[in-house]
Amino acid sequence: MDYDKADAVSYGQALRGLTVNLLVPSVAAEARFLAGVFGMRLFQPSAEFAIVGYGGQTFQLHADATYAAHPLHALLPAPPRGLGIELRLHDTDPDAAVARLPDHPDALLLQPPSDKPGHGLREAVILSPAGYAWVPSRPL
Repeated sequence: MDYDKADAVSYGQALRGLTVNLLVPSVAAEARFLAGVFGMRLFQPSAEFAIVGYGGQTFQLHADATYAAHPLHALLPAPPRGLGIELRLHDTDPDAAVARLPDHPDALLLQPPSDKPGHGLREAVILSPAGYAWVPSRPL
């Protein structure tokens, strides 16, 4: 599928299995962070929506306002969001991701890159502008 040209109906009908849609206060801020720190690809980014590509998969960003008629809208908290959820990026070098953080002052390093021998990974924990915990990791 050409994600740069897919209309909403075609994209929606092509989705299968488990998909992720992150609600964010600012699509632009979250998209800039994801592309800049983790090298994710952005498709059709706008103030309200973006398709984000990583590792052969896609997920979506939607601005809070796009959910005004959705039952979740009244429950949306201010950041940090997604407490208790880690969004793990198993193909991203944590040291390289953290090195790019100075260009993203709206992100917060929660845990610097460290080795986790118990599960054989080197990982970091970074809070995105919307408050999601992203965990770049690579095998030791």
